[in-house]
Amino acid sequence: MITANHLLGLSAILFAIGVLGVLTRRNAIIIFMSIELILNAANLNFVAFSRLAKTPDLIGQTFATFIIGVAAGEVAIGLAIIISLYRLKSSVNLDDAAELKG
Repeated sequence: MITANHLLGLSAILFAIGVLGVLTRRNAIIIFMSIELILNAANLNFVAFSRLAKTPDLIGQTFATFIIGVAAGEVAIGLAIIISLYRLKSSVNLDDAAELKG
């Protein structure tokens, strides 16, 4: 049987991997994937707490659905920025993006 500790442990592991990816990588695509891991860890927490509440309701699932929608928008804008960066610099390294300041 899956308990709250299992779900929260998995969420903590996903969150830690996401933070580690954001802090250590220079590739924009990897950083966006790490941000998605962080958002999915938050979704897992919302659903787990909603499921394990004394009076189960759909608030956690509602927040998770909202976060998935925001993440889809973030992916669309992020990929547009990455494509623009690649066309300009022929690289998706974020060190090259620092030169775009003007």
